[in-house]
Amino acid sequence: MPVIPAPPRAARTPVLLGTQLLFNVGFFAVVPFLALVLTDDFGLTAAAVGLVLGVRTFAQQGMFLVGGVLADRFGARRTILAGCAVRVLGFATLALSLLAPAPQLALFIGGTVLTGLGGALFSPGVNILVADAEQRRAPAGARSRASLFAWLSVAGEFGAVLGPLLGAALVGWGFVVVALAGAALFVLIAVFLALALPRRTPAATERGIHGRWWSLRDRRFVAFSALHAADLLAFNQLYLALPLQLARADAGPGVVAAMFAWVSALTLVLQLPVSRWCHRVGAARALRAGYGLSSAGFVVVAASVVVPLDASGRVVAVFVAAGLVVIGHLTTNPTAQGLVPRFAEMLPTGSFFGLLSTCGGVAVLLGNVAVGALLGWTAVPAAAWLLLAVPLVVAAVWAPPVAASAGRASGDENEAGGC
Repeated sequence: MPVIPAPPRAARTPVLLGTQLLFNVGFFAVVPFLALVLTDDFGLTAAAVGLVLGVRTFAQQGMFLVGGVLADRFGARRTILAGCAVRVLGFATLALSLLAPAPQLALFIGGTVLTGLGGALFSPGVNILVADAEQRRAPAGARSRASLFAWLSVAGEFGAVLGPLLGAALVGWGFVVVALAGAALFVLIAVFLALALPRRTPAATERGIHGRWWSLRDRRFVAFSALHAADLLAFNQLYLALPLQLARADAGPGVVAAMFAWVSALTLVLQLPVSRWCHRVGAARALRAGYGLSSAGFVVVAASVVVPLDASGRVVAVFVAAGLVVIGHLTTNPTAQGLVPRFAEMLPTGSFFGLLSTCGGVAVLLGNVAVGALLGWTAVPAAAWLLLAVPLVVAAVWAPPVAASAGRASGDENEAGGC
């Protein structure tokens, strides 16, 4: 009688959550200081710094689809470990660019691109393992799939808080020390994951092997990914448009830091309660509410630049907007990630997770250019904020029906679709 091989072992939830936390600690220990190095060590203008950082972001977000396809082809474990190796190489290259007799800008830019490519390799693999772990838990009456994505968001936010503290503690010895410490941390992460992740990850189906770009053939999912891109564009304004608006209100760096503390506090406190609410109301209602809240945030800022307000009033408007955008993101992003396996059905999910993130990366790259141009348009001061609100309104109207169509073959929406 032929021996039937045992199914691949699922990665344990603590390993996945700990991985996300450590990834963000290493990332945020280094990346927030890139702009400072580009201006102080290389003497670049603000526009040039923005271009370099935009290229880094696109190297990560824009290449997620490729990373997802590779994860489907070679397995999540291999691409996660490869991503760690590429990020180690990227951080080491950043340090090497400053160890030369004269700082090497081309080498530094190469290092920033490698850091992005590393993330494009390991993030889809982590998403695949999270979705697989939740699918295995669901028959036993566990939480909905996307609730683990909500926990992933909380773990990542802890890392995003701890990372800059680590970087700030080391930056007194120079950025080279910061970059090498980040590289060393990712070496340790890679060793840990090589031991902790199961060697056999979920195998691709025969249909998936011959259709590794299947996500691009699914018009429903392409439409959903394009609509959901508005969420990442909106969330990215926490690092672009909203800090600039604070600067226009004559708010100092301390106020900007307070805004980021406010954002982190909301994420840590509200992500899990929001997740439970999403599960109760279902994916369609959660998406509609989330996109609507984020859109309302930009409408608040648009109103603040039209209605005469003093400086403190404009600062309050930005904090209100940041809160609405964050709560909207906490609602829509885990929900969208939880819908991916339902769109994929029996196909491997890597390319689907990748396309979802790649669409967001393209939206950020193009949208930030447009937003940056409109922020300086004094004839219509609210134009940039209305431009940010409109795609979210469109998503609130059209994304829920598309999401509902993905659930018809998989059962009740409330069972599988909330965040």
